[in-house]
Amino acid sequence: MFFSLAESIDLVCAWLQHTSLSHAIRVTGWVIPTAQIVHILAIAVVVSSALMIDLRLIAVLAVDQRPSDVAARFMPFVWWPLLVLLATGAVMIVGEPPRELKNPAFQLKMPLLAAALIVTWLIGLLLRRLPAGGGASRGRRLAAATIALLSMLLWCGVIFAGRWIAYYA
Repeated sequence: MFFSLAESIDLVCAWLQHTSLSHAIRVTGWVIPTAQIVHILAIAVVVSSALMIDLRLIAVLAVDQRPSDVAARFMPFVWWPLLVLLATGAVMIVGEPPRELKNPAFQLKMPLLAAALIVTWLIGLLLRRLPAGGGASRGRRLAAATIALLSMLLWCGVIFAGRWIAYYA
């Protein structure tokens, strides 16, 4: 027996909504607002850290520092808060499954988030592999700036899609 994606989401939502954990989250009035606040603070840490790296790659900030040094300083603040985002996101999904999983804004946010994380991971990987002496060619600087701009666009997309979840019915 095969289900369409929409039918599968409906089944998951119905099952989740009838769990005792979902019920407990819904009836405890402070859980979802608290999870939302912590989620927003964690995304602010992630995005501002990625932004610092991106702005260095396009030579707007910290131009007196090597890009690899800036990345080494800020990358932990991209990856560690993801655990908080995962936990708070799970609380919001379990608490209100149809509101989250059936929402087109949420469905847009997830691939944008995956793409933003992949681009950010690639930036970190590339910066770790660059020679310490610097002196990148014009082509490499242009490529780095292009990737940084892509990263910024993706992270902005994640933020906007995340906010639209609340307003898309």
